[in-house]
Amino acid sequence: MEPALASGAVKPLSVSSDSNPKGLLRYESYQKKVGNPSAIASQPIELLASELDHSLSEGSPIESSYEGSTGQVIRSGEMGTFGWTFHVEEDGWYDVKLRYSPVSGTGSPIERELRVDGNIPFAEAERMLYPRIWGNEREDIERDSNDNDIRPRQVEQPGWTERSLNDAEGYYADTLAIYLAKGKHTLQFIGIREPMMVERVTLEPRVAKSYADIEKEYAEKGYQQADDALIKVQGESAYHKSSPSLYPINDRSGPDVEPYDASRIRMNAIGGDHWKAPGQWIAWNVEVPADGLYEIGFKYKQDLARGLKVTRKLMVDGELPFAEAAKITFPPSTSWDVKAAGDERTGKPYLFYLTKGQHELRLEVTMGDLADMVRIVKDSIQELNGLYRKIIMITGTAPDQFRDYPLEDLIPTMADTFLAQSKQLSLVADEMDRLAGGASVNATVLRTTSYRLQDLGEHPETITSRLTSFKDGIMSLGTWMLSVNTQPLTLDYLFVSSPKTALPEAGAGLWASVKHELTSFWYSFTDDYNLGGGGKKTDITVWVAGGRDQAQLIRTLIDSYFTPETGIQVDLQLVGENVLLPATLAGKGPDVAIATANVIDFAMRNALEDLSQYPNFQEVYGRFRDSAFASFKFKDGVFAIPETQLFPMLFYRKDVLSELGMKVPDTWEEMMSLVPELQKRNMQIGLMPNPTFDTLLYQLGGSYYEGDGIAAAIGKPEGMEAFRHWTELYTHYKLPREFEFVNRFRTGEIPLGIADYTTFNTLAVFAPEIRGEWGFAPIPGVKGTDGVVHRESLSSATGSVMFKKAKNKEAAWKFMSWWTNADTQSSFGREMESILGESGRYTAANVEALKRLPWSAKEVATLNEQWKWIVGKPAVPGSYSFDRHLQNAFFEVFNNGTDVRETLEEYVRIINQELTIKRKEFNLPIREGEQ
Repeated sequence: MEPALASGAVKPLSVSSDSNPKGLLRYESYQKKVGNPSAIASQPIELLASELDHSLSEGSPIESSYEGSTGQVIRSGEMGTFGWTFHVEEDGWYDVKLRYSPVSGTGSPIERELRVDGNIPFAEAERMLYPRIWGNEREDIERDSNDNDIRPRQVEQPGWTERSLNDAEGYYADTLAIYLAKGKHTLQFIGIREPMMVERVTLEPRVAKSYADIEKEYAEKGYQQADDALIKVQGESAYHKSSPSLYPINDRSGPDVEPYDASRIRMNAIGGDHWKAPGQWIAWNVEVPADGLYEIGFKYKQDLARGLKVTRKLMVDGELPFAEAAKITFPPSTSWDVKAAGDERTGKPYLFYLTKGQHELRLEVTMGDLADMVRIVKDSIQELNGLYRKIIMITGTAPDQFRDYPLEDLIPTMADTFLAQSKQLSLVADEMDRLAGGASVNATVLRTTSYRLQDLGEHPETITSRLTSFKDGIMSLGTWMLSVNTQPLTLDYLFVSSPKTALPEAGAGLWASVKHELTSFWYSFTDDYNLGGGGKKTDITVWVAGGRDQAQLIRTLIDSYFTPETGIQVDLQLVGENVLLPATLAGKGPDVAIATANVIDFAMRNALEDLSQYPNFQEVYGRFRDSAFASFKFKDGVFAIPETQLFPMLFYRKDVLSELGMKVPDTWEEMMSLVPELQKRNMQIGLMPNPTFDTLLYQLGGSYYEGDGIAAAIGKPEGMEAFRHWTELYTHYKLPREFEFVNRFRTGEIPLGIADYTTFNTLAVFAPEIRGEWGFAPIPGVKGTDGVVHRESLSSATGSVMFKKAKNKEAAWKFMSWWTNADTQSSFGREMESILGESGRYTAANVEALKRLPWSAKEVATLNEQWKWIVGKPAVPGSYSFDRHLQNAFFEVFNNGTDVRETLEEYVRIINQELTIKRKEFNLPIREGEQ
């Protein structure tokens, strides 16, 4: 397509901003604008629940007390608002410390927006996180029949805690403060996600004592060093944590870890790759024998963050003891190491005054010295992405190498932006080297991109021949952010010791290591790795295809809930994805298989039980939308109970659409009106071909098949119209047929597109640089004669099946009914997310279970708005031919320009022939006149 240049006078384009898309200053700019950093108030201001300003509050009733509160509390609903009007006696910077207790919800961290005097003070205040409190379900760790430790289930253990404002992304190492001038003010918290109870807010003067100040206080108060003490606290014994993913783990790398067993699984550490996101914390209780000054140390392994020191904030009894405790660093180590918290420069350990009795030690992930650097790189990415979009608006993504583009006239700041960002990245690279004590592997990407940008700044006329390289450089910076923004650390144990006590040894010694290798090799031949019933007589056999973590979680749920409730013993077996059909045909399959996709292949071979004849089937059916069963029905039977269901949503870039003055489209007419406007700027809408046809077909009132699949129905007028619209999207409108949606969405090349709703979680995890700058909505629809916008689209589903050969069918049905209920499915989904992270969120087909997963109320409402329009993808004998020949018809029109009607009619004839052949194979009725 010919790149479109604005006609008439050249209009320069701006690419720089120190604010977010809503025009809010970022915290750093807010600090500079306010100035007066030395203005420290002398007295805190306490805002109690009983003093709530009801004119600033909604959906946040006052209650007399709540589980250990010292007075009245505010019950803040997920979408509730609460606030105060108060008077400030002196100008100054204040920390905003909220005392809260989580209440039952979906398990997500609590999110609130902060407003001061009716306005959001800085961009980061749009999203403040208040973690939930989690812990092991049992104090002891259970063992299975093979004497292996079972990972303890993580459950919420709500209680009162305090937290200051923190940047949700971790781009600021310190807490975020607000500046208040003397006089009257208002403070409001706006609900975004999850409910909470609030007892008070304390506005504390922003003061942080240094360790030197604390040492002087020790001397003035006559504190003495403790004698002969070494108290170990095993990492896996943590009693509270901020995320269910921070469960005890097993380290079998050697005999250095406590406890150790060469042949059995022992939960003997905590953290690892799950403990890496800024804001995550783990807390331990330690019993101190006497008053005194103690060292606090750690046995750790930091082998996951290549070439980086990771940082933790150390809190004692909920307080930061001194400023330096906010940056306890752990250098890289390929094996276990031991260190006491101390001054990195001098190597001198810090001393902490602890009284006799129990104390809480909490370690929280922070970015430490990396925070400023990551923030600078993020800003560079945004600047460069903005510049890239301006360039491709003029040149397109594939510029004509024989054409001159007036880029320096249209974007007069282009060369300066290249040079400024090159300098920024070079400074960050130098700082990375300084922190690493030499050449850092993490500085390579920064330095390479810096060199390229400098060269582009000095030779801006070469950008058209290097545009792909420029884009790749931006993407590599995003990847760099992902790697550096994680701070993984594994802990074996913590210790509190008297200063004169020698540090514990990190390693077990050479001979112990040799013995470990030999015994581990021996036991690898003898250990039982089966997930089954542990040698007990079993009632049913269940097969699951997937990962071992998934199977182990199902095993835990069965042992914890299903078997105790029913007395039914289950032999759970982990199998490969392609094993089920051959095993069934050979008569060696299971009683029940879960997570089954191609149900029709088994049903038409009379291998499955018709589940609609079983007791309480209607109750089970009511847990799901009708669309979830579409691909599980054959003849008059239902042959699977849904587990997962996946459907599309419309994803859009808020910042790009706002910049272009566009709205999120509600109908296809609105959507297509944006295409030429975006293409004028060399941007595109992302519509994958096959799902798009499905959507158009059903929104226009068509369907795949006639009756139960006796013939294709896409040759009817609705199907013909859908096929014509579909092919025109790619022949007339020139939409891309193949594209990588996530990356092109990140750069803004495709600011609008339809993709499976799981893309939400992919973007949330892998595109941190655009967090808050995108959203999702129901897909565009077709307005009917009734004025309603119809948003039909197809979904895919997996489900549980029971085989006819099952001997104990009653037990098998009870298992399926239990496995697909809301409690089990939501527990499974939440536990899987605790293992895999947000990107692995479960796509529950159970309507109630989806609500209980960590989606916000607004997100669930958006999903449900689309879900109610979803049509299940029908599966019939021979349906494989439908997709293949539909695609062939598309390419005939796309590649060869054949007539739409003639092409579709020909391929409908071929589809019908293959449907007939398949139906005759299984003795099913065929159309009249077919042979």
